[in-house]
Amino acid sequence: MGFTTSRMRSIVGVLLVGAALTACGGEPESDRPAVSGTAAAVPRFAAPEEIARGIDVPWGLAFLPDGAALVAERDTGRVLRVAAGRAPEPVHQVSGVQARGEGGLLGLAVARDHAATGWVYAYFTGAEDNRIVRFRPGGPQEVIFAGIAKAGNHNGGRIAFGPDGLLYVGTGDAGRTERSPDPASPNGKILRLTPDGQPAPGNPTAGSPVYSRGHRNVQGLAWDRSGRLFAAEFGQNRLDEINLIEPGRDYGWPAVEGAGGADRGYTDPLVTWPTSAASPSGIAIAGDTLYVAALRGERLWAVPLSDGRLGDPEALLQDTYGRLRTVEVAADGALWLTTSNTDGRGDVRDGDDRILRFPVN
Repeated sequence: MGFTTSRMRSIVGVLLVGAALTACGGEPESDRPAVSGTAAAVPRFAAPEEIARGIDVPWGLAFLPDGAALVAERDTGRVLRVAAGRAPEPVHQVSGVQARGEGGLLGLAVARDHAATGWVYAYFTGAEDNRIVRFRPGGPQEVIFAGIAKAGNHNGGRIAFGPDGLLYVGTGDAGRTERSPDPASPNGKILRLTPDGQPAPGNPTAGSPVYSRGHRNVQGLAWDRSGRLFAAEFGQNRLDEINLIEPGRDYGWPAVEGAGGADRGYTDPLVTWPTSAASPSGIAIAGDTLYVAALRGERLWAVPLSDGRLGDPEALLQDTYGRLRTVEVAADGALWLTTSNTDGRGDVRDGDDRILRFPVN
């Protein structure tokens, strides 16, 4: 069923100025997240503005210096320029995209020096593998990293530049669990690259792109104000995770799902959810809150963040917009959110898929 603009404003105004449609205390016991940390207040956002609608499986989203956003359409391979008050404008066609299953045009990142260089980076599924290219919109593309195994699922795909100016890449195991702990495989990892696609100086193993391993399917990357990296990871049948990422650590997949691996040398997650409540894709940090866009869970989780620890998550927007893929924070502090109901697994609502902007209240 579709939502009118007034109906959406009414719902979200209630949600984001102090109360969640479904907070943790109202969840069934099996759907309550397991957490470590302390509670804190959730930031206040105003009612949403619909920036765009009718987008074909929006996946990656990255901001340009002028405040507009670039959005990746997973199945078409198009990159759209999206801004308030304007119709989405196709600005680039990524060549070689093969959209099958969960694959296609996935993450986007805008170079830190974009104003000078014009570079935009994209992670996509091609004929032979998952790979990363860079391009100037409308121009030719350059492959900077290839050889990430592909599959119908577990392709990872999130890319982002960190505070250190290096490119971080979340990959999946592409359906073969033995890849995740294997230091020679780029799959089931978080990779750390130079802007040219080379292994970054200072990585745990010299000459290797691997920053952390033992991941099943990473689709969310975000840094807090102290420069700590957090990642969202899809579980298999039991538990999804938010992890604090530290170089050289092994996060346990496939030996362990969720917590319980510390006594075997693995790093435990900070928060876990039953897979029915999350399937976490994009994450973003605004102030002292980490936001998690949930696909199967069809909600936005808000998790208080304090000194690298996470408090009790709060569920927002549950059953309001359906599957949520990407959440990002703009330079002005507004929260941008994309739905993912046209990806073959959701119930399509009128206007899907859409991009929403929640300004700071």
